[in-house]
Amino acid sequence: MFIHWGLYSQAARHEWVQHNEEISPEEYRKYFDHFDPDRYDPAVWAAYAREAGMKYVVLTTKHHEGFCLWDSAHTDYKAPNTPAGRDLLTPFVEAFRAEGLRVGFYYSLIDWHHPQFPIDHIHPLRNHPDAVEMNRSRDVSRYRDYLHAQVEELLRAHKPDILWFDFSYTQSPKYPQFEGKAADAWGSVELMKKIRSICPDIIVNDRLEIGGDVITPEQFQPTSWVTRNGEPVVWEACQTFSGSWGYHRDESSWKTPEQLIQLLVNSVANGGNLLLNAGPTARGDFDDRAVNALAEIADWMEMNDRSIYGCTASPLTAPSDCRYTTSGNRLYLHVFNWPFRHLQLPGLAGRIEYAQLLHDASELHWAEPKQPFGQGNMLVDQPDDTVVLKLPVEPPPVRCPVIEIFLKQ
Repeated sequence: MFIHWGLYSQAARHEWVQHNEEISPEEYRKYFDHFDPDRYDPAVWAAYAREAGMKYVVLTTKHHEGFCLWDSAHTDYKAPNTPAGRDLLTPFVEAFRAEGLRVGFYYSLIDWHHPQFPIDHIHPLRNHPDAVEMNRSRDVSRYRDYLHAQVEELLRAHKPDILWFDFSYTQSPKYPQFEGKAADAWGSVELMKKIRSICPDIIVNDRLEIGGDVITPEQFQPTSWVTRNGEPVVWEACQTFSGSWGYHRDESSWKTPEQLIQLLVNSVANGGNLLLNAGPTARGDFDDRAVNALAEIADWMEMNDRSIYGCTASPLTAPSDCRYTTSGNRLYLHVFNWPFRHLQLPGLAGRIEYAQLLHDASELHWAEPKQPFGQGNMLVDQPDDTVVLKLPVEPPPVRCPVIEIFLKQ
């Protein structure tokens, strides 16, 4: 579970609202002065994640707006100084670990509040008439010291399992007066050494621009195992329920339960994992639409989780509108579009020991090549390596039916 939560939840119109509407830090201050998540209960959030089958969480400790959820010693722009009046991160960590989930911290390399962060093409003040002049008093090295200090503070206080940085970028041709920001701006090499010295086993993503432990395609679903320089890598797709990461009251492009389950299946079927985002409200609740979506995922995972946990991509080619995952001698066929009566499975001739629908363990029959199937009919065009599964006409009553195939050892 990815969780985007900050002052932007009050604007309720995208976590990039400060950028999108070019809101100055002075005007944005109203959200800081009124941030009071009186219904915040991280134990409830943790229960949602566990029940949906999630194994880890990544929370935005600081997003691009610069607001910090914890009691940082390096800034006054933090939750204890709002009407919330308290550190919001420590109880979060405790609640999720109590549910047996691993804890990750998102930390924005970008900071639109910090006075030393140079204005650039994504900064809210990018079109301010004095932006270039204002940059003369801004020193990225001083901001870099702040960034490093805060990351060290988070690591020493909580020893997170994952550190999820966001993000590096090049110069924009539309704003040639501003430089981009990447590894040199962040001091990425030095920062990574510090991270490894404090938390040697931590997982760090790839957005420091010096590599990382996991590649993070965003709002994009790979159709094969992700590679770098021709080699397969560890990867996770980060996706949203809708078109926004933060709470967006009026946003309506929410994915259906089938689409969300298929995102999960497709990620595992291509050797990756899924980091699925929720954006809580300013009072600290999960949006009802997110709660309902998580409940649908929980229902599906309750019956089909063994087709996900411990599974990865299969070398076999799945039939059209289907995906394979595999673990040991078990092959899981996820059927996105239920066919009429039959599925042809190339490469499985002579290899199947047993087959069943996973949700109820009901047996399925199959025909080997040239074997009579049904009422004496011969499948004369069946390829020599292809098995044909016989399916019920009526689709099973699950969002994404799964067929469990036991292969001969």
